[in-house]
Amino acid sequence: MFEPVIAPSGTLLGLLQRGRGDGTLHALAAPRAEALAALHQCVLRDPRQDWQVENRSLYYARLYLDLDGPLGEIESHLFSADDLVDDTDHRTGLALSVLGHLASYGRDDALMLLRRYAASGANWAWALDELALRDDDEGLRSLAAPVLARFPATAEGEARLAAAVRDAYEPRPWCLWEESPLYGERLSAARRQGSFDRWQRQLTPSGPRPGWGVQAVFDWAADGLRRGTPLHVPAARCLAAVAQPEDRSAILAAAAGADGEAARATALHHLVLAEPDNPAVLDLIEAAADEPAVAAYERMCGPDAVERARRWVHRPDALGEAAAAVLAARGGAEDAPLVLSALRSTVRGSGPDTQRLFALVDGAGRLAIGCAAPVLRHIYRETSSSHLRGRAARALASTDPSFAAGFAVECLWDCEETTREVAARHAETADARVAPRLRRLASDPAEEEDVQSAVRSRITPESAV
Repeated sequence: MFEPVIAPSGTLLGLLQRGRGDGTLHALAAPRAEALAALHQCVLRDPRQDWQVENRSLYYARLYLDLDGPLGEIESHLFSADDLVDDTDHRTGLALSVLGHLASYGRDDALMLLRRYAASGANWAWALDELALRDDDEGLRSLAAPVLARFPATAEGEARLAAAVRDAYEPRPWCLWEESPLYGERLSAARRQGSFDRWQRQLTPSGPRPGWGVQAVFDWAADGLRRGTPLHVPAARCLAAVAQPEDRSAILAAAAGADGEAARATALHHLVLAEPDNPAVLDLIEAAADEPAVAAYERMCGPDAVERARRWVHRPDALGEAAAAVLAARGGAEDAPLVLSALRSTVRGSGPDTQRLFALVDGAGRLAIGCAAPVLRHIYRETSSSHLRGRAARALASTDPSFAAGFAVECLWDCEETTREVAARHAETADARVAPRLRRLASDPAEEEDVQSAVRSRITPESAV
C-alpha cells in the first residue's frame, strides 16, 4: 500500500484529491481533458488518508456524470497486470465503488464493467457486493458459474466457499444461486458450514472464564501483550466483574507498576471506571504519563479530570495533548484561550492533518471561539482528511460569520454527506448556485436521507420542483 501524494490545495488535482466542493466547481469550469485527467488520477490512486472511512466514491461518480466521462482508464486499471499480483481492497476498491454509483445512475457501461470484473478480477467480492445492490436477478445469475469456479471441489475449496458465503457483505447473489438446481446443494452446505463455524467460535471464546480472579485477568492481559494484541481495555471490564473489595490494594499496586505493563494498563483503566473521582488515580496517571496512562485519562470525564487538564495542558508531552483534548470536549468558556492556544500550536507543530486536531477543532466550535476562525479556515483549506474538513466546517458555522456565504456554499458539493448536511442548513441562498444545488440534492436518489432532510428544511415544495 502506497502513501498517497497530495497535490497543493490550490490546484485542481489537490482540490479533487481532498474531496472539496470547490474541486467539482473548478473541474466543471476547466478544460474537459484536464478535468478528466485529474479525476482519473484520483480514482486510480486512492488519495484518502483513511480509505476505510472517508467518502469519495459518490463525489467522483457525480463528477464522471457531469463530465460525461469515459471509463476506459478505470477498465485498464482494473484489468492491468497488477491485478494478478495485488488483490488488496485498497488498489481497486475506490474504482469499483465509483462504478457502482455510476451503475445506479443508469450507466450501463459501468454495470457491464462490474460484471466482467466480478467474473475474472482479483477483488471480485467487492464487485459482487456492488452488483448485489444494483444488478437484476438475471445479471447476478450469470455470474454464478465464474464465481463458483474459483472454489474447487476439494476440502480446502469448500472451506473457502463457506467462508465467502458467511462473510459476504451482501448475501443476495448467494441466495439467488442457492435457488439454482445446479448450485443449490453445494451452496446450502456452504451456508450451513459457515453458520456452524460462527457458532463454534461463539461457543469456544478465547477470553475470560467463570471463576477467574484478579490475577487471572492480569495474566490474560499480559498474554495478549506478548502476542502483540493489547487487551487492557476488555481486561479492565473483566476486572470490574471479578474484583472484590479485598482486591483493591492489589489493583492499586498493579496500577503503580508492580505487576508489569499489561497489569498496570489494565488496573489504570479499571480504576478510571471504578473510581473516576479519586484524585489518587489522577496522581498515578501523572506519575506514569505514558501511552496506557494517557489512554486511561482520556476516558475520564469528571470535574477533577477537567481541573487537572488545566494544569497539564502546558506539558510538552502526550499527557499535555490529552489534557487539551479534555478541555476541548468538556471545558467551560473560561478554557477557550487554552483550547485556542493548543489548536494554534498543534497546527504550527504538526500540520493540518494530525489526528490531534479532531478534538481541538470540535472544541473550538463547541466553545464558539470566534478568534479560532482564521486557523479553522486554514485547516479547512489544507487538510487532506475529508473528516477533519467536515469538522472544521461545523466549527466555522459556529465561529465565522462569513461561513454561510463562503465555505458553506462550496460544501454543498463536498464528498462527505455530513459536510453537505451542514452546508444545506447554512448556505446563503442569495448565492445563485445554492438553490439549484439544493434542488438537485433533494431529487438525487443516491443522496443520504439526513442531507435531504436538511435540504427540505430550506426549500419550499414549489422551489423543489
